[in-house]
Amino acid sequence: MPNAFYAQSGGVTAVINATAAGVIETARQYPDAIGTVFAGRNGVLGALEEALYDTRQLSDHEIQALRRSPGAAFGSCRYRLADGPDGERELQRLLDVFAAHDIRYVLYNGGGDSADTCLKIARLAQVRGLPLQAIHLPKTIDNDLPLTDCSPGFGSAAKYVATSVMEVGRDVDAMRRTATRVFVLEVLGRHAGWTAAAAALAASSRDDPPHLLLLPERPLCPERLIEQVHSCEQTYGFCVLVVSEGVRDLDGHLLSASQTQDAFGHPQLGGAGQQIATRIRQRLRLKTHVAVADYLMRSAAHHVSATDQAQAYAVGEAGIRAALAGASNIMISLERLSDQPYAWRTGEAPLSQIANREKRLPDHYISDDGWHITTACRRYLQPLIVGESPPPYANGLPCYVKLRLQRAPCRLAPWPPR
Repeated sequence: MPNAFYAQSGGVTAVINATAAGVIETARQYPDAIGTVFAGRNGVLGALEEALYDTRQLSDHEIQALRRSPGAAFGSCRYRLADGPDGERELQRLLDVFAAHDIRYVLYNGGGDSADTCLKIARLAQVRGLPLQAIHLPKTIDNDLPLTDCSPGFGSAAKYVATSVMEVGRDVDAMRRTATRVFVLEVLGRHAGWTAAAAALAASSRDDPPHLLLLPERPLCPERLIEQVHSCEQTYGFCVLVVSEGVRDLDGHLLSASQTQDAFGHPQLGGAGQQIATRIRQRLRLKTHVAVADYLMRSAAHHVSATDQAQAYAVGEAGIRAALAGASNIMISLERLSDQPYAWRTGEAPLSQIANREKRLPDHYISDDGWHITTACRRYLQPLIVGESPPPYANGLPCYVKLRLQRAPCRLAPWPPR
């Protein structure tokens, strides 16, 4: 009986484990069609190293608890398959491991770079005429995957950011006379401003924080920024800015890019908020505080969007059913049916049109002055953060599951590191 391989890749989200639960629980509904769901330890590395967890050892209670647990239960990675001869050897190793463990279905859970890995596997299997189906399960807080209404993980990150801005806005407002006058929150978002835009959901009117959004889609003019901050502080007595880590200057250069790159060649980001704050302090002589949401916004399982969690589970469920229906070389997408009432369903999108592509914040979602969002953007964002699904609590803290993972016996020689 054929088996399945599931792996988690890239930066985690607060709901990626809900997708894992969707895959495993759905596969258990078809005992005559799928034997074992093997989970790769640390993403695609688990396949290369033949480090496979046998999910049959996990209880139904553990799998159900995954839905509300943060992190990536089986470990994640940022790993790019090599190009040229090294890449061919790696792909062949993947095929060898899949064949050794009778794996026919590959479900890779990640963002755009993970879609590229999944596409390579699908194409090689097709060229070789192998009975191997590869399906990409979307995940990213950046919300930048094309051909899907939204990406699982984004709704919860958006909810966290909007809530944080609403709360800190009241804090700064209360202390502005004798303490901080400008608050800068840096949020994740390399090339697309979706998470920064989501902060605007905290404002019920234009007077409410956040007062200014700094988006990658709008190059930053330092003089205009100083003018806007000064105007805001004079009007409201304080100013709250939300800065995307991917904000760029007028020449298109990242404010926070370092010389360090990840496995996919992306520069490591971080520090845009601090640069903005320093500039404001120097020019306006206002007390300015900086916070960085960073890992907090992607791991806050105590404050997930119930909508996001349901969608994350649904793409895992749909992935198994698509595989059993013979699908391959696709990504499970989310399709919006209506805004009010909000309705959605899963769909399928060709993987070749997703890998190495990005969906940025469209112009009609950004206000004419470039500092805020439009009504259309709010209408798109609002349903994605709706609903609460808190984990159980004990002694005042969330109860999260830690799986008892057992590796399947290896059947091949060890894989040497690159």
